[in-house]
Amino acid sequence: MSARPGAPRIDVQCATSARNVPPAPRIRQWARAAIGNGARVTIRIVGRAEGRLLNRSYRNRDYATNVLTFVFRDRPPYEGDIALCAPVITREARAQRKTVAAHYAHMVVHGLLHLQGYDHENDADARRMERREATLLARFGYPDPYRPPFPRGT
Repeated sequence: MSARPGAPRIDVQCATSARNVPPAPRIRQWARAAIGNGARVTIRIVGRAEGRLLNRSYRNRDYATNVLTFVFRDRPPYEGDIALCAPVITREARAQRKTVAAHYAHMVVHGLLHLQGYDHENDADARRMERREATLLARFGYPDPYRPPFPRGT
């Protein structure tokens, strides 16, 4: 992949035949919005079996999860891998009444913020991360992922 000097290098791998996976250029666009210059990131779209294996191997949790972030360099220029589990993302998007593309965008941004040290281990950190996610997603016309698409109380 050719890139401008200083531009982030975002490689996208699709290791699943799942439907509804956004095209690689769109995934790169979301990733560039969330990561600084010079970063090197691989984003891998996986199926349920690989997602479960990664989560079990690296987090000791025996289920597939939506996004996993593997940090190789935790300061600029950031380096790491992001694994997105296609069937989990699709299922969650439907359950949350949002488009699959909006949820993929959210998971890409979420994973890349983790790469940069954001977390949600306490309420203050979670609010900070959620505000950043909402700001980035708004650039692409996606709603705040932490606000339901329907009025509260319904």
